[in-house]
Amino acid sequence: MGTRHDSQGRPLPLVNATTKPHFDALREHRFALQRCPRDSFFFYPRSRCPKCLGDDWRWETASGRGSVHSFTVDRAGHVPALAKLAPYAIAIVELDEGPRCTARLVDCDVDAVRVGMRVEATYEEVEGGTLVHFKPAAG
Repeated sequence: MGTRHDSQGRPLPLVNATTKPHFDALREHRFALQRCPRDSFFFYPRSRCPKCLGDDWRWETASGRGSVHSFTVDRAGHVPALAKLAPYAIAIVELDEGPRCTARLVDCDVDAVRVGMRVEATYEEVEGGTLVHFKPAAG
């Protein structure tokens, strides 16, 4: 998806014609995924289904819920613009719809993060858009 930076140097995603519907949905606090009629949901946004290469997919609102598949904790602040957030966890989240996405985990103690932990999407307004993070799922 590529990156750009905000005025404090924080990395932000680049939006293009392919990714725009995903980021438009995030602005509405919805997590949208592409769904192929043959192969189901896929992520990250792309112009063709990664399995069959079909271009007859459609955007659908997903649950925004999933489980931590893997994670790491940045305790040192390796990205200078994010150093003030350290320690913070970055997780690969396996969405309930199947695909996996990478995002920061928020609203939890990084030492409490575990593989299999249930999480749900939460949204942060940033310069020029909205980011998705995940937090521990309620209930």
